[in-house]
Amino acid sequence: MKPVVLITGGSRGIGAATAWLAAQQGWAVAVNYTQDAQAAQAVVARIQAVGGNAMAVQADVGDEAQVLAMFAHIDQALPAWGARWAGLVNSAGVVDHAQRVEAMSVPRLERMMRTNVIGSMVCAREAIGRLSIRHGGQGGAIVNLSSVAARLGGAGQYVDYAASKGAIDSFTIGLARELAGDGIRVNAVRPGIIDTEIHASGGQPQRAHELAPQIPMQRPGTAEEVAQAIVWLLGEQSSYSTGGIIDTTGGR
Repeated sequence: MKPVVLITGGSRGIGAATAWLAAQQGWAVAVNYTQDAQAAQAVVARIQAVGGNAMAVQADVGDEAQVLAMFAHIDQALPAWGARWAGLVNSAGVVDHAQRVEAMSVPRLERMMRTNVIGSMVCAREAIGRLSIRHGGQGGAIVNLSSVAARLGGAGQYVDYAASKGAIDSFTIGLARELAGDGIRVNAVRPGIIDTEIHASGGQPQRAHELAPQIPMQRPGTAEEVAQAIVWLLGEQSSYSTGGIIDTTGGR
């Protein structure tokens, strides 16, 4: 049976690049999006045009009810695909405008943690129930998206974002150890400055290129370069890797 991976935040940036690469390597792909249905459908259409299986599924990962509905919707599609659950990529995430901590509001902090941390944990919870051999699944892999900000701290700009990604690092390590006997591998990829749309959502569309001189490789990374690491961790090529965090930072 064809393996299925759900990629949250799959309509743009790293998520979209991961969906395309995973499909090229034989995965059926569920492309999650929050609002931009057109972008998600474009990713799906690209995959279907080369004979792959893909579907777009809407859900705000920060809303438990929407996450449950998303997983149920994908469950219903699997028989038609002749496919089985095999992976989850927690790529959905938000950033906010640069701000010092003393100016941050509780709604900002709640949004950050609800999407970046709680959303990833709830999606993982639902995936475990479908992947774990303890629950009748066939095993699989979970890949979380962290950030080099977890190491650097985001001082003066994104301390809340950095803290959310620090939580993802801890979650990855703990969950990997918890599930090692259940046939599920859990790893994370920690991107550095990557040239994607997320910078514009934080009000700094040119940020990736402006920071290039601070990167040892003197350039921002691409979504495709991060996707290579994610898809490797999803597949059997990394069958003895769990609890790991791969930096894709250009040396930063």
